[in-house]
Amino acid sequence: MPSVKVKENEHFDIAIRRFKRACEKAGVLAEVRRREFYEKPTTERKRKGAAAVKRHLKKLARERYALKNLRRGRPQI
Repeated sequence: MPSVKVKENEHFDIAIRRFKRACEKAGVLAEVRRREFYEKPTTERKRKGAAAVKRHLKKLARERYALKNLRRGRPQI
């Protein structure tokens, strides 16, 4: 859990903003939303499998795009 120490002569709003940024960076809110309801193990496996397939297809598309541009003599992004 992120923590923020309020510095001397620091406005409360600035400390709250730093805390919110730290929570977002740590993924606290996403974790809370994910654990809000019970997810059956089979559903969790399906979700993770679908995410893995999506990542793989995205990686293949990126590689195909880079290869296509390489053949045309364009620089890679």
